[in-house]
Amino acid sequence: MHGYIERYQQQLINQHLKAFPAVALLGARQVGKSTLAKNVISGFEHAIYLDLENPRDQARLQDPLAFLDANNGALICIDEVQRAPEIFQVFRSYLDNNNRPGQLLLLGSASRDLIRQSSETLAGRISYIEIGPFNALEVHDHKKLWLHGGYPVSYALTESLSFDWRINYIRTFLERDIPQLGFNIPATTLQRFWTMLAHLNGSLLNQSILASSMGVSVPTIKKYLDILEGAFVIRRLKPFHTNTKKRLVKSPKIYIRDSGLIHCLLDIESNNDLLGHPALGNSFEAFVIETILEKYPRYQASFYRTSNGAEVDLVLDKGQHKIAIEIKASSAPTLTQGFYEAIKIIQPDQAYVIAQIDTPYPIKNEVWVHNLRSFLAL
Repeated sequence: MHGYIERYQQQLINQHLKAFPAVALLGARQVGKSTLAKNVISGFEHAIYLDLENPRDQARLQDPLAFLDANNGALICIDEVQRAPEIFQVFRSYLDNNNRPGQLLLLGSASRDLIRQSSETLAGRISYIEIGPFNALEVHDHKKLWLHGGYPVSYALTESLSFDWRINYIRTFLERDIPQLGFNIPATTLQRFWTMLAHLNGSLLNQSILASSMGVSVPTIKKYLDILEGAFVIRRLKPFHTNTKKRLVKSPKIYIRDSGLIHCLLDIESNNDLLGHPALGNSFEAFVIETILEKYPRYQASFYRTSNGAEVDLVLDKGQHKIAIEIKASSAPTLTQGFYEAIKIIQPDQAYVIAQIDTPYPIKNEVWVHNLRSFLAL
């Protein structure tokens, strides 16, 4: 495909299609799932692509079992599959009758609905792979990626047009996509809430304060958070817990997952706007965290903070292996005593600082400072 940027997860998708009867790609709208899927299926001798937002393709699935049986042996890719939840029951008998890997590639823009339908009927038959916007593993211009965000169209456009695209994306997401998921919430209400979260990006989540600011109840705030998280546009990062008696914070941190959407919600249009904005540090933190979590999907991700200020931005934990990562937007990062106190408690196998520097270098206690590119190359 002309201009196609190979996605980091593409090899994993091909591997899972050789091992599982069905593979589901989950992610927000416009992150490139369809383009990725079409590229994947182009490598198969027999493959069919259907988009359930296309009336013609919907008509082809009026009798889904007949269609599947007629195309037995092909890899069938169904986009926006959450629009036909009743089809999952048909998938189960079809997959079992054929008993081979690589039968279905399903694409969905709503994790909660899709997983609820498929987990009940396709347990043990399906693999889930999350697809996000472009990240620093996939594109080379990290400065542009940070400012524009990773939605492929937004990334490709000029600065001004990218900003306009994101304004329209947010409007469409709130006015069309959220109602299609079955939620009857005024778009203006949810946009106000989302903008508040952008101002709180990288901060501890306090649902009571949000409820008071929005004039709603705490359960309503939880509902709003669940909706945005289920649509892959926010992330709640849980706190890391140790067996020590330190007074650890218990609230998660809240992040807008795409830096371009953070900047749009905060009216940050240009690089100069960003460099002078109070949100600079937390925006860079969100940008770095999303890329790192793409590279380390099997690790448990959390942050560490005590009530007396000991803190690490990101802790990756898998079995007995721990990695501690502090994130600084500065080109001359300095570390607080609280960071070193946290390191003593966490006792990670490796500790890093990711900052906007040119060349990696070591600092106190075997902590290495890297830029994002050099860290990803480790």
